[in-house]
Amino acid sequence: MELKHLIDGMWHEGEADTFGCLNPASGDFEASQRAASIDQTRDAVGAARHAFETTKWRQQARVRSEALMACAFSLNNHRIEVESLLVQFNGKLRVEAANEVGAAINAFQYYAGLSRNLWGRVAEIDAGCWSMLPREPLGVAAVIVPWNAPVSLLVRSLAPALAAGCTAVVKHAAQTSPATSLVLSLIAQSGLPRGVLNSIVETGAECSQYLCESADVDVISFTGSSKVGKDIALAAARSCTRLSLELGGKGPAVVFADADLDVAIRTIVRHATVMAGQMCTAITRVLVERAAYQAVANRLVAQLREVRVGAGDDPSSTMGPVIDHRNRDRILSIAQRATNENEVLLNCTRPEGELGRGAFITPGVVAVDDPNSRLVQEEIFGPLLTVEPFDDEAQGIALANATRYGLSASVWSSDLMRAKRVAAKVRAGTVWINNHNRHAAETETGGYRESGRGRLYGVEGLNDFLQTKHVYFETPDHA
Repeated sequence: MELKHLIDGMWHEGEADTFGCLNPASGDFEASQRAASIDQTRDAVGAARHAFETTKWRQQARVRSEALMACAFSLNNHRIEVESLLVQFNGKLRVEAANEVGAAINAFQYYAGLSRNLWGRVAEIDAGCWSMLPREPLGVAAVIVPWNAPVSLLVRSLAPALAAGCTAVVKHAAQTSPATSLVLSLIAQSGLPRGVLNSIVETGAECSQYLCESADVDVISFTGSSKVGKDIALAAARSCTRLSLELGGKGPAVVFADADLDVAIRTIVRHATVMAGQMCTAITRVLVERAAYQAVANRLVAQLREVRVGAGDDPSSTMGPVIDHRNRDRILSIAQRATNENEVLLNCTRPEGELGRGAFITPGVVAVDDPNSRLVQEEIFGPLLTVEPFDDEAQGIALANATRYGLSASVWSSDLMRAKRVAAKVRAGTVWINNHNRHAAETETGGYRESGRGRLYGVEGLNDFLQTKHVYFETPDHA
């Protein structure tokens, strides 16, 4: 497909440098695109602003609902093509790609319903003194999308923005542009007025910087690293732009000795290697009550050895590649440094043979007893786990809270009351009990501390794109 930028209802060739899109499994560049320029970004914002101010989009809840349902229908009809592009340019397993597209369809359907249920309030403050409090769309939303889940994370922000009545400029990731571009083309053909949806791609940060600093952008929704999230917050502060940020994580799994270890270890392995560990809510730290520590460590290593690394379209693969060679080498370097500081139970390695051409890496496990270790404190974004012992419930909670992140965690115990008690004390936006990575469009997700600001999904997912206005008036019966 031809990769272009959507600006004011038309697809345009980029005006900046050409970049390639890598197939991380083969190691070959299999698509290319010219990046957008600052001028094109300015035009995209202008088109979104014009559409917000001049069309009836923000006033027509039923039209928005029908458009979002049309998006869901169209994406479902083209899901195989989208899944294939995710496998090709993101490296996902076919089942991971299918789950991602399914989540996006579900989000469109959910927000199609919510768009018709945006109620304000009316109050008679005194006799004949009335206050109306309508909920209004903020205006132009800039949606900045990462490469690790480029379809579901796009829709997770874009669907509530459109449901609220906002117009949008999407800045999506260059690495996965073919998949995201196809989805955007489907959305653009689903009944949206001209200019309501615009999109650009770049390889640097100039266009993103413009979006963050523009006075014509009213809200920024960003999913990505905490470092970039802080940069966005600093840039947006100049114009007091509203922010919705879902940032990095160091997802701990807190495993008590009374847990069903068969279920716990199987689930931990699956959600430590999902998307090759390139998921903000993936399990990266396994905290184990000391009585079960050695058994859990041994079984983790044994099951991670069985992970079959391979291309996403190979049915026998159980973990795909990381996004590119640079990230593969970065993770291998971290794993190598770990051998000098910690006990490495299972080392990350680069496969030999044909897989060596791609961005493949095998999973690893490192035993850590110092919560200040860089392996604990820094987001790795790859299939390298730490396993850490604790002596009692209080220490387990303290270790779970020992980083500046607070996106997600899981607690594993056969004692539900203890699990609930621990979950309440873990400072994370989502805590699963005897499970992990269970998301739904109906339930909010987001981070504590440096893992973000605001919430996505659920009813609260609309809040970042809405504002409340106070309209006061008096009727003739006012005394």
